[in-house]
Amino acid sequence: MANHKSSKKRILVTEKKNAVNTARRSATKTAIKKAVKAIDSGDKAVAIAATRAAESKLMKAAGKVMPKKRAARKVSRLAKKANKIA
Repeated sequence: MANHKSSKKRILVTEKKNAVNTARRSATKTAIKKAVKAIDSGDKAVAIAATRAAESKLMKAAGKVMPKKRAARKVSRLAKKANKIA
């Protein structure tokens, strides 16, 4: 266990950041799953809305809980799937 005041503070800050990052990562994954489900349903309006929501979550997560290029790749793939709906 930490003995210095600064060490104790760092532990608290790290726990808070860990909780925020875990929540952000989870929300991003959920948004992606909802978008994929909406795309698979075939309803274009719902799919576009869900894709936009997922894109927003991904771009907010980019650079924080995932690499920017990974987020961009996921957005691109979601958009590609959404555009295939007739």
